[in-house]
Amino acid sequence: MIAPLTRAEIVTRIQATGVVAVIRLTDAAVGRDVAQALVDGGVTALEVTMTVPRAVALIEELSDVLPENCLIGAGTVLTAATAVDVMRAGARFVVGPVLRRDVIAACRERDVAVMPGCFSPTEILEAWDAGADIVKVFPATSLGPSFFKDMRGPLPHVKLMPTGGVTRENAGDWIRAGAVAIGVGTALVDATAVAQRRFSDITAAAKHFVRAVAEARR
Repeated sequence: MIAPLTRAEIVTRIQATGVVAVIRLTDAAVGRDVAQALVDGGVTALEVTMTVPRAVALIEELSDVLPENCLIGAGTVLTAATAVDVMRAGARFVVGPVLRRDVIAACRERDVAVMPGCFSPTEILEAWDAGADIVKVFPATSLGPSFFKDMRGPLPHVKLMPTGGVTRENAGDWIRAGAVAIGVGTALVDATAVAQRRFSDITAAAKHFVRAVAEARR
C-alpha cells in the first residue's frame, strides 16, 4: 500500500535528489530492471513516458515493487483522461510535453504533483499561475542554462526543471542557473545499455547525475 503524500511533499522529495529519470523504452518487460538500476544509483524519481508499451501497467507494477522512498511518475501525458489513468495506477507526479490546463486541474483535484512542459516565458508563467508544481522547460536543448538564469530574475518564485539537452557535462550548470531539478532521458537511460542489459552502466550514470547535482548545490 502506497503511503499518501501531498503535492508539496512530492515536490520536496523530487527537489531533494534533484534528478528525474525519463524512462522511454521499446520493451516494457525490461522496465523493472531499468528502474531498479536507477534506484541503485540514487535516482528515486522515475518518469515512465506514455510512449512505453503498456506504460500504465508498468507504472502500477513499479509502484507496487519499488521501495517506499521511490516516486513513480508518468510522462508525455497529453489529456486529463490519461492523467486520471496513471494516477489510479499509482503515479505520484504527472509530466507533460506541453501546457494542458485540464491536466493540471485533474492532478490538483487529486493532490498529485504536475509538471507541464513549456518553452516561452509567457507559457511558463501561465502554467505556474494555473497550478503547476514545477514547470518543465522543454525542449531545453536550444535554450541552455543561461535561459534559466535569465528567468530567475523576473520570476524567482517559479520552480523550473529542464528536460532535453541535459547531459553528463552540463548537469551542474542547470542547477547553478536556478533549476530545482533536472529531467534526464537518454544520457541516463541509454538505449544501447538497455538493449544489451548493461544495467550497471545505468546505475553508474545515475550516481554521476546525483553527484553532479549535489556538487552544484554546494
